Amino acid sequence: MTRGALEGKVVVVVGASSGLGLSGLRACVGAGAKAVAVCPASEASLADAPGLRVHVGDARHAETVRGAVRQAITDFGGFDALYHVAGGSGRSFGDGPLHALTDAGWDETLRLNLTSAFYSARAATESFLERKAAGSVLLMGSVLGASPSPGFFDTHAYAAAKAAILGLVTTAAASYAPEGIRFNAVMPGLTETPMSHRAMSDPRILAFVRSKQPLEGGRAGTAADLDGAVVFFLSDASRFVTGQALAVDGGWSVSDGSRPPDGTSA
Repeated sequence: MTRGALEGKVVVVVGASSGLGLSGLRACVGAGAKAVAVCPASEASLADAPGLRVHVGDARHAETVRGAVRQAITDFGGFDALYHVAGGSGRSFGDGPLHALTDAGWDETLRLNLTSAFYSARAATESFLERKAAGSVLLMGSVLGASPSPGFFDTHAYAAAKAAILGLVTTAAASYAPEGIRFNAVMPGLTETPMSHRAMSDPRILAFVRSKQPLEGGRAGTAADLDGAVVFFLSDASRFVTGQALAVDGGWSVSDGSRPPDGTSA
């Protein structure tokens, strides 16, 4: 389905060193794109290859993605789409339920997940407008932004950041549609990545997920589960789609998690 879908396109993937970002990067290259992968210095293990460049930088800094976009134009002659994945848990900063959420937990979690996405979206938009070019921006949301799970995922700053992503996507989509600049989001459920190690190591959470994400036997997602959606949103196949948030969540957002794992009903 995705083979050749991005042929002739130049894509910037922000947060491409592991997990969802690395899988999405590989999918884009596999679909024919030339790509610039944005990674922090501590994780920049990707090697430059034909059609791939690595731009080292921290997505929490405003100039990082601007530099990556310039590199895409310099090295590959254009820039057509951006996929922002960079972000992560704020638990180590002090994220948690509201009564226990620290100032640092709030500030750092939003900086990591929301401010970085804003910097990416702004850098892409600046470039598209300057070149009078159409383009696609895809941001990483989460089902937790609209479908909470207080029992196991009670991190309110993270949820607020991911909910704000949806607001950014819809308002930007409305503003820039006349210029042909599209904004969309993907919202994964629990997905097996380095970020989800805590959840994936907890038998209680895995038991909960068997009913909360009931597709395919009630499993956690894999990074590759999102790849088809990523290529779709970055390609011309979605040229008439903007302002949308697609849940790729195994059914999380339409399940209350109370159905018995064997699928029987009360």
